[in-house]
Amino acid sequence: MIGKPSNAANTTQTVEPAPVAGPNHVAIIMDGNGRWAQKKGKIRTFGHKAGVESVRAAVRFARKANIQSLTLFAFSSENWKRPEEEVSVLMELFNLVLNSEAKRLHKNGVRLKVIGDVSAFDSKLVEKIRKAEAMTENNQDLVLNIAANYGGRWDIVNAAKVVAQHVATGEMRVDDINEDTFSTHISTAKLPELDLLIRTGGEHRISNFLLWQCAYAELFFTDVLWPDFNEEVFQLAVDDFNVRQRRFGLTGEQLLTPGS
Repeated sequence: MIGKPSNAANTTQTVEPAPVAGPNHVAIIMDGNGRWAQKKGKIRTFGHKAGVESVRAAVRFARKANIQSLTLFAFSSENWKRPEEEVSVLMELFNLVLNSEAKRLHKNGVRLKVIGDVSAFDSKLVEKIRKAEAMTENNQDLVLNIAANYGGRWDIVNAAKVVAQHVATGEMRVDDINEDTFSTHISTAKLPELDLLIRTGGEHRISNFLLWQCAYAELFFTDVLWPDFNEEVFQLAVDDFNVRQRRFGLTGEQLLTPGS
């Protein structure tokens, strides 16, 4: 795990920064299902099924911690390259989870949103996605974003195409394009800025996930494999976030000086 606060004594006098408000938007790369299963002598797909309970735990914690938005990386645009049997099981699992979880999410005030290119999925699965989104669209306790057939580069390119179309039709001038206007066309446009990205499984990379949104996000990596992820591990990540000084390009001294 990186980013863990040091317990070493500090002999120099320092001014502690003001406490950071908890994250409003957390994203998680749910890595390690296959390795978890293999360690137990099972096939990789066994781990994917076991990981569903960790999703439930993450949603429970997010609601209790007053996190506004939780984005989970379920299936990347590169995951189609995995063995056909594994992809088939993942699609089947997605179907089953939608069937079993949508009503539970709705009952608990969670709004479900799927981000990514869903056009590649079976039409019946797309219909289930749209029905679940419609059923939960007015819920306000938490927005749960499932990134499926998603890639950060795809997200940026897709937004660029929309902006280019606006320019071509005269709805927008080239000079109107800036970070703010571009951000209104990415898949998380109506959500809070991403505050915290967590990756389980021990890898230290973001794997083409939320590339635009990660610009100023805090990163937290843990060796915990996804099926072992629980509310306690989630709390460790949030605690780590809460002791960080987020400067957004400023100096620490500027943050500590009112009106700077």
